[in-house]
Amino acid sequence: MVIRQAQLFKPRSITAIQALTRLLVYALAMASVGLVRSQPLPAPADDAKPVDDGLITIESDSQSADNVTGVVTASGNVRIVYPARGMVATSRQAQYFSREGRLVLSGDVDVIQDDGSTLQAERVTYNLDDERALAVPNQGGQVRSTMILRPDQPAQTPLTP
Repeated sequence: MVIRQAQLFKPRSITAIQALTRLLVYALAMASVGLVRSQPLPAPADDAKPVDDGLITIESDSQSADNVTGVVTASGNVRIVYPARGMVATSRQAQYFSREGRLVLSGDVDVIQDDGSTLQAERVTYNLDDERALAVPNQGGQVRSTMILRPDQPAQTPLTP
C-alpha cells in the first residue's frame, strides 16, 4: 500500500486512514530516534536531496484500523519504507495507539538507514509526546544497534534516557 499524506484514496472512514498515515510517519520517526545518531544523514553524492513529499510505503499481510479504540494495526511481514529519510523498518507487527500517542513495533524489529546505522530488537515502543523510544530484546537476549560516528561533524544533543 502506498500512502501520500495529501493524496489518500477514498476510504470508508477518514479517521481510520488518517490514523494509518500517522502510524507510518511515526514509525519512521521512531526509527530515527531509536538509532541514537551523532550526525544527520549525509547528502547523496550528487547533492540531489530527496524531496520529503510525505510518501511512505507500508507492506504487510493485513492492515486494520479501529475508530472505536483508535488503534491502527499492520500485521505479518510488516515493511515500512520512507525514502526521504533513507530508512526501512521491518517487524512482524506495528500498532499505533492514536489516543495515547504511542507506536509499538514488535517481533524481530529491524531498522536500517542508508548510512549503515541499524537497530535490532524484539520490541520497540515510541512515545510521540516526549519523543522517547524503548527497545527491548527477547528474553535472555540483547538489543543491538550499530551507528556510524563521525568525529569531524558536530555532535547533536543526545536523547535523554
